[in-house]
Amino acid sequence: MSTTRTSTARALAKADFEQLSEFRYQMRCFERFSERAALSEGITPLQYLLLLHVKGYPGREWATIGELAERLQAQHHGTVALVSRCEAIGLVKRKPSEADRRQVQVHLLKTGETILARLAALHRAELKSLRGRFNVPQLDF
Repeated sequence: MSTTRTSTARALAKADFEQLSEFRYQMRCFERFSERAALSEGITPLQYLLLLHVKGYPGREWATIGELAERLQAQHHGTVALVSRCEAIGLVKRKPSEADRRQVQVHLLKTGETILARLAALHRAELKSLRGRFNVPQLDF
């Protein structure tokens, strides 16, 4: 371990670790809520995230496989497999890009839109209920 990392670790007080721990706990509780919500709609948490990132991609109603891989922080081939699974159950469709035939655009289908709308409403309500409890820790250390 380098001297800088060692001295930084020593400088952290117990309260700093408590703040970081609480933040991670709050994040995990929200993630668990999200996982359960997705499963209640008959899709996996990753399928929900894919739908969200397609719909939420800035400036348009679709995203490329590469863009989705970045948003999901996943490998390209894993994202391809996820899109294939979503396509097989009628949530999304692929379209070759007209501008660059090497790129594939992923578009939501009606079923995907409907499920995403229900899940987004649940997530929005959950986030509103967390106001004041879900806080980014003070990073003054």
